[in-house]
Amino acid sequence: MLMDRYICIHAHFYQPPRENPWLEAVEVQDSAYPYHDWNERITAECYAPNAASRILDDEGRIVKITNNYSRISFNFGPTLLSWMEQNAHRTYELILEADRVSRETFSGHGSAIAQAYNHMILPLANRRDKYTQILWGIRDFQHRFQRDPEGMWLPETAVDLESLELLADLGIKFTILAQHQARQIRKLRTGAQEAKADGKGPQWQTMEGGNIDPTRAYVCQLSSGRSINLFFYDGPISRAVAFERLLSNGETFASRLLSGFSEHRKWPQLVHIATDGETYGHHHAHGDMALSYALEHIESKQLAKITNYGEYLEKHPPTHEAEILENTAWSCAHGVGRWSTDCGCNSGGHAGWNQQWRAPLRSALDWLRDDLAPQFEQSGRELLQDPWKARDEFVSIVLDRSPENVDRFLAGHAGRKLEREEQVRALELLEMQRHAMLMYTSCGWFFDELTGIETVQVIQYAGRAVQLAQTLFGDHHEQEFEKRLRESRSNIPNFGTGVEVYEKFVKPAMVDLLGVGAHSAITSLFDGFGEQNTIYCYDVDLLDSHTQQSGRAAVAVGRARIMSRITREQMPISFGVLHFGDHNLSAGVRRFRSEDEYHAMAQSVSDAFGRADLPEAVRVLDRHFEGTAYSLKSLFRDEQRRIVTRILETTLGEAEASYRQIYEHHAQLMRFLAGLNTTPPKVLVLTAEFVLNNSLRRALEAPELDLDEVRGLLETAKREKINLDTTGLEYALRRRLNQMSDELLAAPGNLPLLARMHAIISIAWPFDINLWRVQNTFYSLLETEYAGRQDDAEWSEHFRRIVEKLNLRFPAPVQQPAAV
Repeated sequence: MLMDRYICIHAHFYQPPRENPWLEAVEVQDSAYPYHDWNERITAECYAPNAASRILDDEGRIVKITNNYSRISFNFGPTLLSWMEQNAHRTYELILEADRVSRETFSGHGSAIAQAYNHMILPLANRRDKYTQILWGIRDFQHRFQRDPEGMWLPETAVDLESLELLADLGIKFTILAQHQARQIRKLRTGAQEAKADGKGPQWQTMEGGNIDPTRAYVCQLSSGRSINLFFYDGPISRAVAFERLLSNGETFASRLLSGFSEHRKWPQLVHIATDGETYGHHHAHGDMALSYALEHIESKQLAKITNYGEYLEKHPPTHEAEILENTAWSCAHGVGRWSTDCGCNSGGHAGWNQQWRAPLRSALDWLRDDLAPQFEQSGRELLQDPWKARDEFVSIVLDRSPENVDRFLAGHAGRKLEREEQVRALELLEMQRHAMLMYTSCGWFFDELTGIETVQVIQYAGRAVQLAQTLFGDHHEQEFEKRLRESRSNIPNFGTGVEVYEKFVKPAMVDLLGVGAHSAITSLFDGFGEQNTIYCYDVDLLDSHTQQSGRAAVAVGRARIMSRITREQMPISFGVLHFGDHNLSAGVRRFRSEDEYHAMAQSVSDAFGRADLPEAVRVLDRHFEGTAYSLKSLFRDEQRRIVTRILETTLGEAEASYRQIYEHHAQLMRFLAGLNTTPPKVLVLTAEFVLNNSLRRALEAPELDLDEVRGLLETAKREKINLDTTGLEYALRRRLNQMSDELLAAPGNLPLLARMHAIISIAWPFDINLWRVQNTFYSLLETEYAGRQDDAEWSEHFRRIVEKLNLRFPAPVQQPAAV
């Protein structure tokens, strides 16, 4: 019967945190091109598509767009959701909405479950960190989903009894494990069994090789007297989804899920799987569509009931109890060795490499954690009534850094009004502890190499904790930490040990208030000065400035106040920047001393620059700023890229003009050679590629899109067999169409805009355009606008043609009742 067959698909959505620890923001990542960074790219490939997944008919037309999150069980890493809230807000809102919808579908049980905060491997953590990680995960969930979580995802499903005790203590009802993590099971004792004279109840059955039946819920009795429910996901089907291309066909996927049922079982069966959520779209293109089709196929044909863990648990409580194998995880065959030893688990592809760096890296971080803890506690007690309780509740600040919320938090935990310097110290202590947890993010050990971006990221978190400790307690921490990093060694000889990694990748990323001031001063020379500016997590209040320009040279001096919104640390600064043209720039920044000294410096620089005596201006700045030199290299990565691009505009413009002259002079020859199927000289091909790609990109990004120009350029490229930057051009065109579709959604009757979109989509582009967002818009308009506008012949014609090109199926006409 349908009611005896349940299916639940769990997706664990998570990305390693990528934020620069000093900026609290993700900087540009070139490997994610054409996207800004990997979070943005994976959102486009996976997180957003699963919020609006397509179901196709037999002719390949879109018949339905559905939110997968509302019909599966899922968890999102809190650090990922934090990024999405700021940078992919529409998708973020659809995820929250899906949980609200799932409560209506699944008997009041939401499909979202929580996750231990920053993906720390809990069995390798001390009890205090375990508790905070679980509590922060719960509080983050409550903040976003506006309800208590029923379940929690353990990072990498890494489990031990202490973690389960803490889950149960904090109100979590269930977690999800792999089959091989079960040690033994037995039937729950009933009252009749307990009354037997011999006192014997059901016997334990050892689970060898992961042979536990995954189609029921189990309860784990804990030594405290509490208990927690466990679901052991179906391993073979889950592996087929992740690694065996099961998502290449939705119907095949559905059939494989249904194969998990057995006629021999006499209880209501739950077939459930668990994989990385990124499987559905990022790892496997269009995997979201296989997922939505499989769910639709199973539901529409009533082959099983789609459910989530909370609903199934309420309807079918455990009849068996289970004991776990401690210190095990879903992605390591050696317990939890992948995050602590050279156990043999790796991502492959590097013959001869080892992971002997894992153990000394963890040892170095353990030393740092344990060295900082008593100092945090001792210093914290001078400011906070209970420092560790304050740390547990500090997640409320991480979620809302508004001044009012920070004031409330400090007042509640200090028990008295703190002076500004005391506020800064209290926040620095708590931030030090936050980064001392972030440095244990599991991704730092998962892959093969000490210099991998995930491992460098966790060392950067450690570096931020060290920097704060140096500020708070003194100078020995960095030296001692580096001594322990020396024990970890890279597989790449040029990088040597962890100390070299720290020196090369961590120290250059460190930022202080003077560095923020230098960044502000340099960028302001190009962008102009505003009285108040925001630079990532810093506020810059400009108090005074003077700028002069002469030809390509420019100079700026001024003073400002820099403040961190994270720790409230602030510093008054004075600055001077001298730009000689191109990339030649020198800047000085220091703590502001006095009005007289500042004005004397500003006057001297102005006088020297006014006489065109640039060497003297440099000497004045050197004397005043005591050799503290900054340059374009001092800019944060995104701004550095932007400013360098501006500087290069003139140079690139000159180069493009020269290339264009050469191309136009030889265009007829290129066409002639193309007609002969003769390969032109390489220099002419490169010239044509440069000119045509630049011209197309400029046309696509122009305020008014000239379609005739675009068609002409595309025809030329086709005729002359020019390679186009299809990735970059598609991205530029997609952004334009997305903007237009948003405008149309806001004003559906805008006929010129509709006609414009029709014309753009009708062009024979030499690349596939990702029309996902445009399809969403027209799917919505089909439901809300189309029927009421069919009397407008011109609008209706454009709309109908676009719908056909977007591969959307028109809704079936409503049958009118026959006249009586």
